[in-house]
Amino acid sequence: MTTCTPRAAWITLLRRLHFAVGLFIGPFIFVAALTGTLYVATPQLENLIYRAALTAQPDGTPHSLAEQIAVAEQASGGKLGLYAVRPSLTMGETTRVMFSDPALGESETRALFIDPVTLAVKGDMTVYGTSGILPLRQWIDYAHRSLLLGNVGRLYSELAASWMWFAACGGIVLWFYSRPKRRIHNRVQNTRRWHVSLGWLLLAGMLLFSATGLTWSQWAGGNVDRLRAAFNWLTPQLNTQLDGPMMIQDPHAEHHGAMAMAMEMTMPMPAERGQFDDVLHLAQRAGIDAHKVEIRPANTPGKAWTVTEIDRRWPTQVDGVAIDANRMQVVDRTRFADFPLMAKLTRWGVDFHMGLLFGVVNQLLLMAFGLALCVMIVMGYRLWWIRRPSPAKYNPLMTLTQSWCDLPLSGRLTTLVAASLLGMAMPVLGASLLIFMLIDVLRWRMAGAVSVIPSAE
Repeated sequence: MTTCTPRAAWITLLRRLHFAVGLFIGPFIFVAALTGTLYVATPQLENLIYRAALTAQPDGTPHSLAEQIAVAEQASGGKLGLYAVRPSLTMGETTRVMFSDPALGESETRALFIDPVTLAVKGDMTVYGTSGILPLRQWIDYAHRSLLLGNVGRLYSELAASWMWFAACGGIVLWFYSRPKRRIHNRVQNTRRWHVSLGWLLLAGMLLFSATGLTWSQWAGGNVDRLRAAFNWLTPQLNTQLDGPMMIQDPHAEHHGAMAMAMEMTMPMPAERGQFDDVLHLAQRAGIDAHKVEIRPANTPGKAWTVTEIDRRWPTQVDGVAIDANRMQVVDRTRFADFPLMAKLTRWGVDFHMGLLFGVVNQLLLMAFGLALCVMIVMGYRLWWIRRPSPAKYNPLMTLTQSWCDLPLSGRLTTLVAASLLGMAMPVLGASLLIFMLIDVLRWRMAGAVSVIPSAE
């Protein structure tokens, strides 16, 4: 058993844990940063690749939505349920008619792109979620979220988000207590300065992306939702129930409202096609004035239609109205201006995370952040490599478990309570911490035991 002051014990424990997080979680954070950078860097490329589907006749008189939908239904074969319509409200843009298709994945729809002037079908492809991203960015999004491995792969991104905030804060604390008294120029200190400088520069971003990333996660996301519900931070939702109690708020609405698509994608009533124009005009008179809107018909009797703004840029336009299409009356509405402060911050945080909030400026900022984060991680690995001890100098006492044992009793109890609470709030973090401890025991202590044998002979 080593003896050291409580302060030295805390610093040693934090250093060992920071090392473990960097060594084992660093690659996951690197991949998340790299794929996230690709995602925010490609909107213009996607618009160029799919330009033929996105652009329409720049002048002329647009046909009614009913006529455009009829063309799309004929082109789709007429057997798919009409899920939503995103009308062209700007000349030169196509109308997007979206159909549910059982052959597609969750949150995916088949979209027909219709020229509102010529009624030509300009494109037919799969789009994803409320953001409506096209196949290129959809592939990158899947890579960023799950490494293209489905729900199992989502553990990787949750692992990265669960530990990034700790790695960032822990690194800053270590720098504060172990920074050199004077400036030294050598390989170790020069690399360390790069690593620390980037850590300070990216600190706020790492905390933000860790927090917003956890809201998308499988396990911690549910706890985030319960916390928001307890403090009444949920995003207000439209009541589409014409008779009966109001629908329950969707805690995930601000970033993946399309998760409910699977339950809503049913064939609408045949007469509804001719009501799209009337519903849109009523919504516009009720204050829906964005140039990007989505109309969803009622999927079952007794439900209202919804018309929602989908422009996530600044200023944010996400107002919505629910409309009784039979009586042509607005039965409910939501206004972003009336959202609770935390709901607004959540909306802005998620849109900033996706590179939408401030347009190109947001994209450039996130691209710089993602690339700098990758460089910081590489510098961390370089620092570890040039400081690694030779096998003969491995000290079996310098382990994570031994560092924890060196803490005073109050410190050990405090860390146990903190680890338990964090593990319950972020289960992936808790499980990975246990794996750290197991690897620590099996590798370092066994290696230490082997190194002791020759000296005893």
